[in-house]
Amino acid sequence: MKSFTAKGFIRLVLLVLAPVHLAYGDGMVVDKVYHPYVLPNETEVEWRLLSHRKKNSNSLGQRFAFGHSLSETIMAEFYVVGERDDSNDFGLQAYEIEIRQMLTQQGQYWADWGMLYEVEKQHDRDNWEVSTGVLFEKEFGKTSLTMNLFGVYEWGQDIKDEFETEFRLKYRYRWIPAFQPAIEFYTGQDFTGAGPAFMGIHRFSGQKQLKWEAAFISALNTQSKDHTFRMSIEYEF
Repeated sequence: MKSFTAKGFIRLVLLVLAPVHLAYGDGMVVDKVYHPYVLPNETEVEWRLLSHRKKNSNSLGQRFAFGHSLSETIMAEFYVVGERDDSNDFGLQAYEIEIRQMLTQQGQYWADWGMLYEVEKQHDRDNWEVSTGVLFEKEFGKTSLTMNLFGVYEWGQDIKDEFETEFRLKYRYRWIPAFQPAIEFYTGQDFTGAGPAFMGIHRFSGQKQLKWEAAFISALNTQSKDHTFRMSIEYEF
């Protein structure tokens, strides 16, 4: 990590944002932008909501998670995913196991690094998805730049086997702990979007804290009014 320079970081950003053929199974790339940090002896519960509106449809997804740190640098979470389709039917969609690994201590090097590993299976079909992500965060004064680069492979009984990539970025102003405005950017096949985001943290005694996030992402590469609202609440203890 010590040999990674600012010039190398700029090259990485340019490579990620270059016009390559990206893919995402359902056309959705908007989701949580992950930070590369893990707290020892941490337990958390999380709820996420994602509402995606296109010209003639509106899909809704929710995730419920429980996680616990396995060591000082590794966090494991189990997700239950529910979705409402275009017919307004809401039901169990998938299960997911997620491992987040902190590679460097915060402030140890020029930037902070982590990895993310996910395995997802659809509830009622033999369809699978495996993801690996690189997590990056760098502080500039009172602002923070967070980036996620994912490689995704999916296969199954009624989906096409394919490799996908996606990129997420958050540039955040750490105004006060309870309210931190940000800009988020996402890119994937047939989708490039950006928009405002907000997050906050309320700390209780000891290691207990409540985090919230919300963002409104509009498509930049389509003529339709394609936009996504996402929010999450996370309690750590």
